[in-house]
Amino acid sequence: MTGPAPDYSLLFIELGCVAVGLAVLARLAKRWGLSAISLYLLGGLAFGKGGIAPLNLTKDFIQLGAEIGVLLLLFMLGLEYSGEHLTQSLRKGFSGAGLDLLLNFPPGLIAGFLLGWSPLASVLLGGITLISSSGIIARVLSELDRMNSPETPTVLSILVLEDLMMAVYLPLIAVLLAGGGPTKILVSVGVACTAVLVVLFVATRYGHSLSSFIAHQSDEVVLLSICGAVLLVAGFAQHLKVSAAIGAFLVGIAVSGPITEQSHRLLTPLRDLFAATFFFFFGLEIDPRSLPPVLLTAVALAALTTITKILTGYWATRKSYLDQRSRLRAGFTLVARGEFSIVIAGLGAGIEPRLGSLAAAYVLLMAIFGPVFARIIR
Repeated sequence: MTGPAPDYSLLFIELGCVAVGLAVLARLAKRWGLSAISLYLLGGLAFGKGGIAPLNLTKDFIQLGAEIGVLLLLFMLGLEYSGEHLTQSLRKGFSGAGLDLLLNFPPGLIAGFLLGWSPLASVLLGGITLISSSGIIARVLSELDRMNSPETPTVLSILVLEDLMMAVYLPLIAVLLAGGGPTKILVSVGVACTAVLVVLFVATRYGHSLSSFIAHQSDEVVLLSICGAVLLVAGFAQHLKVSAAIGAFLVGIAVSGPITEQSHRLLTPLRDLFAATFFFFFGLEIDPRSLPPVLLTAVALAALTTITKILTGYWATRKSYLDQRSRLRAGFTLVARGEFSIVIAGLGAGIEPRLGSLAAAYVLLMAIFGPVFARIIR
C-alpha cells in the first residue's frame, strides 16, 4: 500500500497569498505610474530571509517558476524585433551602442575595483550598469503613446543592440564562472556568435515563413508549439553555455512576424505571472539587512549612470535632426534597468556576496526612477 498523500494545503495557502500580494503590488504600481518590477522586488525583500515575515515556500518550485519567467520575458522581448527592424537597427545603431558601452559599462567596472572585488565580479557589475530594461522601456513607451515619436526608433535600436551584446556577454561570463581557459572561452563565444548570426539570418530572410509555419487557428496548438520551442532552445543553449535567457530571446526574434499578435495575446498573461515570480524570487534571496551597507554605492551608481544614459540617448539622436526636447527625451527614456541586470546579478551571487544586494538596491532605484524620468519631458 502507498502512504498517505502529502498535505499541500499550507503550500497552496502561501502561494495563494503570494499571488494575491503580487496582484495588489501590480495595482499600486499602475496607480502610481511606477514599474511593477520595483514593487515585486520590495515584496520579495519583505518576505524573504531576514524580512518582516519570512515565508517557508518550496524553494525549488518558486525557482523553477522564476526561471520560466525569465525565458518568457526574454522571448516576448525578442518577439518585438522583426527581421526588418533588426536590419535597420544594425545599420543605424552601432555608433549609439558603441557610446552606450563606453559610457555605461565603466562605472560598474570601476566601482567593483574600488570596492575591492575580483575582476570577474567587477565585470559583472559593469554589465549590470550597462544594460537598460527593454521590458520597462517598451511598457513606458506604450503607456505614454510614444511608439511613433521621432526619437523612438533610435531608442529601440540601442535596446536591440544591447540585447545582442548580452548574447555574447552572458556565455563569456558563464565560461569564466565555470573556470574555463582560453580555449573554452573562444569556443563558447564562437558558439554564441554563430548562434546569433544564424538566428539573425533566419529572422531577416525566413522569419515570416517560420512564423507562418507555427501559426495555427487553434490557440492551444500555437501556445504549446511556442512554449515547447522556447524551452527546447533554452535548454540546448544552457547546455552549450550560451545562456537559456538568450536562447529564448533568439527564438522570439526568429518567429516574429504574422504570429506576433497571437503570441502576445496568448503569452502575455503567462509572462506577467512568471516574470512577477522571477523578480519576487530574486528579492526573497536578498537579506534586507545587507542593503544599508551598499545603499550609498547604489545611489552613487544610479546618479552617475542616469547621467551617462541621458548622454547616450542625446548623442545617439544627433544624426536624426531632432529638436533638443526629443533628443533629451530619448536619453531620459533609456534610464531604467531591470530584467537583464537581475539575471547578471544572479549569475555572480556565488563569487561576490555583496553583488546581489548592490544589484537589488541599484535596480530598485533605476526601476522606480526610470519611468519617472521618462515622463519628465513630454
